[in-house]
Amino acid sequence: MAVTDLRIALFSGNYNYTRDGANQALNRLVGYLLAQGAAVRVYAPTVPEPDFEPIGDLVGLPNIRMPVKGRGEYRMATGIDAAVKRDLAEFAPNMMHISSPDPGGRAALNWARQQGIPALASVHTRFETYPRYYGLGFLEPLIEGYLRRFYNRCDALVAPSESQIAELKAQRMHHDITIWSRGVDRAIFDPSRRDMEWRRAQGIADGEVAIAFLGRLVMEKGLDTFAAAIAELRRLEVAHKVLVIGDGPARDWFEESLQGASFVGFQTGRDLGRALASADVFFNPSVTETFGNVTLEAMASGLPVVAAGATGAASLVVDGETGALVPPGDAAAFARALAPYCTDPALLRAHGEAGERRARAYSWDAINQAVVDTYLRLRARRD
Repeated sequence: MAVTDLRIALFSGNYNYTRDGANQALNRLVGYLLAQGAAVRVYAPTVPEPDFEPIGDLVGLPNIRMPVKGRGEYRMATGIDAAVKRDLAEFAPNMMHISSPDPGGRAALNWARQQGIPALASVHTRFETYPRYYGLGFLEPLIEGYLRRFYNRCDALVAPSESQIAELKAQRMHHDITIWSRGVDRAIFDPSRRDMEWRRAQGIADGEVAIAFLGRLVMEKGLDTFAAAIAELRRLEVAHKVLVIGDGPARDWFEESLQGASFVGFQTGRDLGRALASADVFFNPSVTETFGNVTLEAMASGLPVVAAGATGAASLVVDGETGALVPPGDAAAFARALAPYCTDPALLRAHGEAGERRARAYSWDAINQAVVDTYLRLRARRD
């Protein structure tokens, strides 16, 4: 089978209604597949005013608001109804790609099993870690058990980093897991995007070291650890400035916790590249990412990265060379790792340049071809 013979039904929990790293990767994948001559149809919840136009054909799934406090902007597919089943039958896919293990993804997997179609699941986030940020940590083993049952019914998985693959195998999620990494758009994320006038307009003086946060402002991104580390840095009397790029339901809490920080809101495209390159250090305490697109974007922008030594960042950041990896949740250790970048310009520059060189290896076409190769391998095995 050739790539032009592929007919892929892609099920996503969020394809374009709220912008995030996972759906940016999915849209890039669909664009690549269409350019290679494959047929693709996407099935996902839709809203009247999505954040951006989707790449490819998008069919709406029945859905409800995510029943989790602080996640109301997200939708959860509740399954596939008769209209979706008719559309699937008309499209006649020969490959199923499921990017979210929600009820919609589970229904899609059941449909694929009934039709004898191979199913590939892509892992985009560590869903089992989410409950701990909402006082529901006791649910973590139950969610891990659900994910194990779901993923083991698929023919194979793809995950974005070696560290995440190791984690998935340790959790017995599947034995057949290959890399689908992430790329970075160098037209947007590059040190040349640094803009000193823009920095000054945000209240950051030329001599100040700006520590950046980039992402949706939700608690599972480690906002509590970020705020605690900054408080410790202030206690140590290490001069710095905090730059927060992004928005979300926890913004009020974050602003209250980071008095004096510069909040520039949600940024996209070249504005995002300018904001990130205009910082000096990137601080990412999150443990929920399976890859960490924002970490790679910061490296491409010439910033050293201080991150949690967890899945995702552990495969990108070279400790002591492009930044520092810190035990997750250890605010004092994060502060100690951030301090040298605030006081040693030579170290700041050296680690930022090393990270930028490392980011050059991430090409989107080569990365997406790995998914195509997995599709073809699963089709050949099924045939």
